[in-house]
Amino acid sequence: MAVIALAGCSGAPGVTTSALALLLSWPLEAGRRMILAECDPDGGAVLHGLLQGTLGDRYGLRNLSVAARKGEFSDAFWRQLIDLSGEDGGKESPRDRLLLPGVTDPAQSASLGSVWKILAQMFHGIEAESDHDVLIDLGRSGAYGPSGVLAEQADAVFVVVRNTLRCLQAAEGRVRALEERVGDVSVLVINEGPYPAGEVQRVLQVPVVATLPYAPKDARVLSDGMEQPRHFTKSPLMKAARTSSTLLVQRAALRRARLDPRVVHATGGEVTGAR
Repeated sequence: MAVIALAGCSGAPGVTTSALALLLSWPLEAGRRMILAECDPDGGAVLHGLLQGTLGDRYGLRNLSVAARKGEFSDAFWRQLIDLSGEDGGKESPRDRLLLPGVTDPAQSASLGSVWKILAQMFHGIEAESDHDVLIDLGRSGAYGPSGVLAEQADAVFVVVRNTLRCLQAAEGRVRALEERVGDVSVLVINEGPYPAGEVQRVLQVPVVATLPYAPKDARVLSDGMEQPRHFTKSPLMKAARTSSTLLVQRAALRRARLDPRVVHATGGEVTGAR
């Protein structure tokens, strides 16, 4: 299983919307979970987007900084997760698609300096001990600064890029900077523009692993909590997300095999695996 990070760039690439589509369509065997963590220091979007503010700000990263100081991080982490299993069309489902909401104010990120590293350890503990997958939404800036440890310790990092001239131009510098920090990166394309995958690869000099369609109407269900149309789970966006999830996991597995990384276990007795 895998810990996968999604990073963005300027040009409104749609990292969080893509992450939600992947979360809700990720193929899960019985007993496995998928966890999406909003780790953008500039602020999360799901609480007031998909969830329309119905849960207030009771959940989220900001509560973990206090728990870390008290030595209660592991228990607090699981209490902060929101079950999104029912957001995929109303089907009854076990608690297997979970969200850790991000901060609601960028100023809250200042208190998370010690949390990012503990989270990185936690994610690998969850993945290694329980075969759960973790998807990290780093937004536009989360792959840098203190939160960059999440990208460094992920099994694979994907830059979300729209295949427009504006976004490709912005992505070049971002891809190079990420390569310096984490090694090889890959691309997830939002197919809005005229450039095919081969041209995107030529410009960015990194592989395009998966593509999602540009589908504003369906995307607004995830980004803004718009009413879900009939057969949403069978929409081109969600079908492509299912295919993409498999491709992302395969890429992560190949990278792990190539690098032969040591299995990362959380230490210190505080950060443990899944429940």
